Amino acid sequence: MPARIAAVLLALAVLVAGAAQAASTPEYGERLEGFDYAFPVRVHAFESQQQPLEMAYLDVPASGPANGRTVVLLHGKNFCAGTWEQTIRVLSAAGYRVVAPDQIGFCKSTKPDHYQYSFQQLAANTHALLERIGVGRATILGHSTGGMLATRYALMYPDATERLVLVNPIGLEDWTALGVPYRTVDAWFERELKTSAEGIRDYERKTYYAGGWVPAYDRWVDMLAGLNAGPGKRRVAWNSALLYDMILTQPVLYDFGRLRVPTLLMIGLKDNTAIAKDAAPPDLQAKLGNYAELGKRTAQAIPRATLVEFADLGHAPQIQDPDRFHAALLHGLE
Repeated sequence: MPARIAAVLLALAVLVAGAAQAASTPEYGERLEGFDYAFPVRVHAFESQQQPLEMAYLDVPASGPANGRTVVLLHGKNFCAGTWEQTIRVLSAAGYRVVAPDQIGFCKSTKPDHYQYSFQQLAANTHALLERIGVGRATILGHSTGGMLATRYALMYPDATERLVLVNPIGLEDWTALGVPYRTVDAWFERELKTSAEGIRDYERKTYYAGGWVPAYDRWVDMLAGLNAGPGKRRVAWNSALLYDMILTQPVLYDFGRLRVPTLLMIGLKDNTAIAKDAAPPDLQAKLGNYAELGKRTAQAIPRATLVEFADLGHAPQIQDPDRFHAALLHGLE
């Protein structure tokens, strides 16, 4: 076959494959319309920074004998309230009321044109929601970026925090202080516009699930890819860029020593998460996100901390091995 014809056939094959990939990626609305959570979604309407906003949330009562306690679940950067569905079922069956919000800028909540994102602001939004629905005191459980938010919440509202649970929280090291180059919000925006299902799946396989994959994980890939491929993708990408800037420039690790509530730290040791690691020099990349070391260091920094380690799990132990994770969580909450 002449080389020119072979090249044309190869180009056609690439185009067909690309079209098939695009066709298989769902498209969801700017507020994740079209993607259903396992529980009814409620909306908390409020004003912040001189604009009306809506914060979506789940509020699931105890399905087992109620123990009078509430657990608030704070999602990570690439997660949503709906991603907690297995954890919600387990906690509800154990007698807990469970509240899981979508933070502003995420998932089914408002994506503002402009918002000064800070962990303090998101904590204040969350506290206002809990006050509105009659939750005066709760266990605050945060995963990934939600761990940074949960830490800030416990520092701002210690009397409203019964217990703090951090599941593979990020921000356990100061990436910029270690030498990760600064990336502007505009650069983050351009990067986020390129989000694809293939890229999400590859990243999650390596980081969230320690190199493994099962079909159940595809639901969460579709959730993210569909949100980023829908008609509101530019606004979604812009808010994502603002949020990444918040995460990178507002470390909470320097305040761990000020925590005064009992803290359960749950760490999958195969995690290697480090924001903007891809922009760092190769020798620095290899040193970042070492959760086998970071978990122990953080447990030493937090007064009244209990460390639970999962040697073979990655960034999302609650999804990767839900039975083992939830058994450890319920034991820790006792």
